[in-house]
Amino acid sequence: MLHIPGEEGGLSEAAPEVNNQDLLDKLAQKTGNAPEDQVPHVVDEASPSSTSSFELLDMDSAPAPYREVQPHWFFCPRGDDNTTWLPFSRDDSDKLENALNTVGDKEGDEVVIAVDGERYDVHVRERKRYAVYWEQDPTEVRRCSWFYKGDKDTKFMPYPEDFCKRLEEAYMVAVTLNEWKTKLEFPSGETVILHNPKLIMQYQPIGLQDEWQSSPSEQTRPRTVKRGVCNITVEIPEGEPEKVDHLVFMVHGIGPACDLRFRSIIQCVNDFRSASLSLLGSHYKRAQQDGQVGRVEFLPVNWHSALHGDATGVDEDIQRITLPSISRLRHFTNDTLLDLFFYNSPTYCQTIVDTVASEINKLHTLFKQRHSGFNGAISVVGHSLGSLILFDLLTNQRNGSNARQGVLSGESFHMHHDTLQDTLTRLGLQQYLDTLQAENLDLESLALCQDCDLKDLGIPLGPRKKLLNYVRKKWLSEDSKNRAGRLPPGIQVQPESSSDQDGNQSSAASKRRAHFHRAQSVTSAVEYEYFDVGIGQTNGGIAKGQVSINYPQLAFHPQTFFAFGSPIGMFLTVRGLKHIDPKYSFPTCKSFYNIYHPFDPVAYRIEPMIVTEVDLEPMLIPHHKGRKRMHLELKDSLTRMSMDLKNNVFGSLRTAWQSFARIPVAALPPLDEANTTIENDLQESQASAAVSASAKREEQRADFWTKVLEWPRALHKHNLQGTCEEAESSESAEQREQPEIKVGMLNEGRRIDYVLQEKPIESFNEYLFAIQSHLCYWESEDTALLLLKEIYDKLGVAFEQPQQ
Repeated sequence: MLHIPGEEGGLSEAAPEVNNQDLLDKLAQKTGNAPEDQVPHVVDEASPSSTSSFELLDMDSAPAPYREVQPHWFFCPRGDDNTTWLPFSRDDSDKLENALNTVGDKEGDEVVIAVDGERYDVHVRERKRYAVYWEQDPTEVRRCSWFYKGDKDTKFMPYPEDFCKRLEEAYMVAVTLNEWKTKLEFPSGETVILHNPKLIMQYQPIGLQDEWQSSPSEQTRPRTVKRGVCNITVEIPEGEPEKVDHLVFMVHGIGPACDLRFRSIIQCVNDFRSASLSLLGSHYKRAQQDGQVGRVEFLPVNWHSALHGDATGVDEDIQRITLPSISRLRHFTNDTLLDLFFYNSPTYCQTIVDTVASEINKLHTLFKQRHSGFNGAISVVGHSLGSLILFDLLTNQRNGSNARQGVLSGESFHMHHDTLQDTLTRLGLQQYLDTLQAENLDLESLALCQDCDLKDLGIPLGPRKKLLNYVRKKWLSEDSKNRAGRLPPGIQVQPESSSDQDGNQSSAASKRRAHFHRAQSVTSAVEYEYFDVGIGQTNGGIAKGQVSINYPQLAFHPQTFFAFGSPIGMFLTVRGLKHIDPKYSFPTCKSFYNIYHPFDPVAYRIEPMIVTEVDLEPMLIPHHKGRKRMHLELKDSLTRMSMDLKNNVFGSLRTAWQSFARIPVAALPPLDEANTTIENDLQESQASAAVSASAKREEQRADFWTKVLEWPRALHKHNLQGTCEEAESSESAEQREQPEIKVGMLNEGRRIDYVLQEKPIESFNEYLFAIQSHLCYWESEDTALLLLKEIYDKLGVAFEQPQQ
């Protein structure tokens, strides 16, 4: 027998050892029913006399009737960690419980239940949770009814289901027979003692204790055991509305981690989604109650794993040339910072844009399959380098009105509708028709071939030069006819033209030569003169032997593009773009927001590239609680006070200087008597004017110091009411001073640059928080609220400012 010593107020005698079968047999003998047919009921018997202080806790209370415990379903957030358990929402838990009660635990077809906004599927019989939209190891799921917490634990942990079943059977017998102080021993060595309904303890076997613990009291310290989720402290989520109003795809930046806690894009998007749900409940509460608002679904788009996976082999290539010193720093550089250089490489840029576009299209297809009734709009969000990737993708999208006519589009290179056979016959090269058709070559694919490609097919030098020369001339002829129609009035690159000896411009000829080189080497339909912002190559075209980028097409037209901490402005400038035409807009996306933190070292503005004649301040994003941060109010108020003080000092100096510079009256030449009266009147008027001016200056000084002395009261009023009257008046004055300016068509004429308000602690030293500022967008409620307001404004849902 294992003797478990009690602690303070503990057992004065050893509790009897009873297993579950003994308890059930005893219950059957007492009631005359089989254990499996036993219906629990109240037995009005007194508890056996005992001196145990545990039993004295509830001696005066009558035993409560047995009621079956209500289980709740929990899950592990990570597959490699079973020490953290989180509860499902009540709706999801009820769905899982109903499914289990319907099919039971017997073997059969697997039952799959969608949970967490249908982002996960739970296999009920297998007790596993599988991610739907991203790759993740399956995690364990439990149907929990009993929980424990150690002395050093911060929250209760669920027992395994078989452990819970034995505890519940013992509890049922104890309640029904009103016999407590029962000891349960498990094969693993744990011992659970049921002292009374409110006090149940678990004791660990000494052999399983931590070897570093030497104190016997520490080795035998019990765990607290609780029955039912209602008796523990746990935050159960309310669940998400089934209706989805809007879908947002979020693309990460460089590296596998997205914040200072080195969390993945999946975890960061989960936090952003949770923040948006909370803001919907506070800022669209009435619309939610009326059923006008459902929720916004955010899905992560991961491209880093595809770039650094085994398919590309780039990590192995980089590792071979990496120096062995400072290995951790070099590993961080290879895994994170090199993504910028990969995107500027034509080879790996193609991999990145293909991965992003294919992942977005795949997620879009899965979402439509699981939400067949969804008819809302779709937006995209890009952070850091992810915003540049989306910018290039959206720039190179096509729609019905301005579809680009590239080589692979099949629209501009038809050779007057000639077939391959007609062309070879015209050139007298019909004997090579079978050779080319064996490789499935037509005129469009032939235009992409180089001399070495035809050489590999066994075509001699003369015929292949003749064929390539014909393709070049015909394509340049077709291209020159349609060049003007293909160039939109969008972002324009400054032409790099050169003059010959006669002063004639030769830029057109160089462009035609660049087009020919491109026709021989490209693998896509991208034309740099259409929108020369592709991958950062030279403006005049792509040199022979380089590779162009085939920008894939998205399966939908995004409604809005949000850029977080974006270097788009810098990359456009480095690529040679000095000005964005105000008339330009994305072919398939009509709205664009550039959101950044004021201390973000990677973020750049967009509006100065569109409106060059006016110095526009960025739009300040309001705090999600509906006011300006207090330290910014204080900063603005002190600035205004210093300006008032400066104006008063300069006014006093100006008056003093004028008084010194005035010519004395006694120095004037004598006047006639006729002018004496006029002089006296003039002196009197000057004296009265001086008195009035002095009185006005004194009034201004008094008013200024009154404002200074009343500032603490105004600050206290700001803290209580969440607003400052002086700030409102200054903001309204600024709005009156700055007329509304239409900032191009990238955002339908509205403002593009939006800046977050820095936190008070960040104002002390902006350099210390520079890196954090670039990674703060995933947890920023102000950013999430801006997205929600843009989305629901277009849906016509009224925005509500919560009361402070």
